[in-house]
Amino acid sequence: MPSSRDRQARVATSVVYAVQGLSFASLLIQVAALQAKHQLDEGTLTLLLLIVPVFAGVGSVAAGALAARYGSKALLRAAQPVVAVAVVLAGLAPDVPLLVPVLLLFGLAVGAVDAGMNMQGVAVERRYGLPVLNGFHCVWSVLSMAGALWASAAAELPLPLIMAVPMVLAVAGSLYAGPGLCTPEEERAGAARTGDEKAAAASRFPWRPIVPLCLAMGFLYVGDAAVSNFSTVFMKDVLVAEPWVIPLAYVAYQATTLAVRLGGDFAVRRYGPAAIVRIGGVIATLGFLGVVLAPNQPLGIVAFGLTGVGLAVVAPQSFSAAGRLDPAGTGVAIARVNLFNYVGFIVGAALVGGLADAVDMRVAFAAPLVLAAAIVALAPGFAPKPTPTATV
Repeated sequence: MPSSRDRQARVATSVVYAVQGLSFASLLIQVAALQAKHQLDEGTLTLLLLIVPVFAGVGSVAAGALAARYGSKALLRAAQPVVAVAVVLAGLAPDVPLLVPVLLLFGLAVGAVDAGMNMQGVAVERRYGLPVLNGFHCVWSVLSMAGALWASAAAELPLPLIMAVPMVLAVAGSLYAGPGLCTPEEERAGAARTGDEKAAAASRFPWRPIVPLCLAMGFLYVGDAAVSNFSTVFMKDVLVAEPWVIPLAYVAYQATTLAVRLGGDFAVRRYGPAAIVRIGGVIATLGFLGVVLAPNQPLGIVAFGLTGVGLAVVAPQSFSAAGRLDPAGTGVAIARVNLFNYVGFIVGAALVGGLADAVDMRVAFAAPLVLAAAIVALAPGFAPKPTPTATV
């Protein structure tokens, strides 16, 4: 049975995920508004947006090194308020020269928080002895959708105010959650007794056991980038949808992602992570095949929803498996897997966008189809045995 301290850590970690979902959505949903404010063409906007995943990757790698020595609790308490401040500054930035360093700061901090919050999630899961990571990612999705709904409801307000209001809640949530997070001693399983020993374990952590997890995470985010960046284009240009219909493909994707994560932990407990990821890969493949072949708008929307069903379980199970491979609790495995979040997103945007320009949008969605199918082959890597070389 979980102790009261375990429950406190679970609540605190849930708040961290909620704050991250709210913060990320509060910036992402305003991309079009920032483009209009600064009169950016498509090429310039693309370059600016690439700042975030590139520097988020840097932040994730740095998080692995810092958390190995100081723990992810200290990392999150420092980095998460910075994410919120960066969102506010992005809304206030009067010109592009000032927006660029703000996006750089946001990327570094959001990468550190992404890695740190999943380290906490794995620590809580380890203490509970049950899969709980899907639940944390579900909280992220709920607050991400809440951020989008706020932006829609407040659309008539000035942009800086729209972006600042939710960040007041974000900072308050971060400050509330900080004291309840797992300490470095609670994160590790007794294999490493000091910060120096934990850092030594991190420096020797092998890449080979986590390669399937890294690849699956990258392939997942190629698919996510395809849907996030190009589902509206597909609906408008390929299926000739009306303006009110165009967003429904992305809504279907997010809604099914949330629905699957609500029940994901129960499914993993019953069938095991490898089976769930294998089934998810099959469903995602069928979803992207449906997108490629969709003859009309309703079937196109259904197909995008299927991709959400299939891809939803991959990220939580990647982090969970990485945690099992790192019984010393160094966090380095999680940080490395998290890095491929950003690699996949960058590759996905470039690959799908490039194929759409060179051939057409239907052919472009064949790329995530192939990579979703590859996740099926990588599924056995989601039920690993802890590696003794990860401890000291």
